[in-house]
Amino acid sequence: MAQRAKYYAIDVEAVATGTDHNARSVAQISVVDEYMRVLLNAYVKPDKPVVSYLTPLTGLTAEVLERHGVPLAQAVGQVRLLLPRDAVLVGQNIGADVAWLGLAEGRDFEGMMDLQGLFRVWNDKFRSWSVFAQGHLAKVLLAWPDPTGANEHDAVEDARKSMALFNHHRHVLTPNPQAMAAAHAALLSVPPPPSFAKRNASYEGVCMGNRKTCTCGAPFFG
Repeated sequence: MAQRAKYYAIDVEAVATGTDHNARSVAQISVVDEYMRVLLNAYVKPDKPVVSYLTPLTGLTAEVLERHGVPLAQAVGQVRLLLPRDAVLVGQNIGADVAWLGLAEGRDFEGMMDLQGLFRVWNDKFRSWSVFAQGHLAKVLLAWPDPTGANEHDAVEDARKSMALFNHHRHVLTPNPQAMAAAHAALLSVPPPPSFAKRNASYEGVCMGNRKTCTCGAPFFG
């Protein structure tokens, strides 16, 4: 009999349906449980014209979404069927993924655990909290290999990465203060690579939403 899970990692990838950094539509959804079982990999057909599939970032193409995509409501329905009411959702900035899918805390799930907050480290040099990208966390703490394909992100891979990081935090770091301190020191000492948005202020005419190099002037939320 399969073990019942309490924690579920959710990751969403999006395509651009406009040129500003907020113009995005859900195109891939993945759910992975705490036992690293991939429960869902759903492709979504956007209901608006796509300006860019952001393929180097997402790996998504028109062909993939046309062949495998389903309506967003159908994909979200699959997510809801998978989640027990007492589920705790895990992810990097998980609140954004929950908002993308229209899920409601207290109705569709019980709570959230945001990796950004879970792994934040007080930085004495800057007298502020440092937060880290998911890829940096996974590479430094888990020796997770860099993506082998052309794309930097994939919803399944990122959901697996989120759950592996969460399990590492609760099973390895939390019970061992020395291990936690060593992890914090490593995260601060290893220089993180520049993100896609830092390397590309825009891609195919689409603003990538870096606060310092924003090309569209649209507001930032969160």
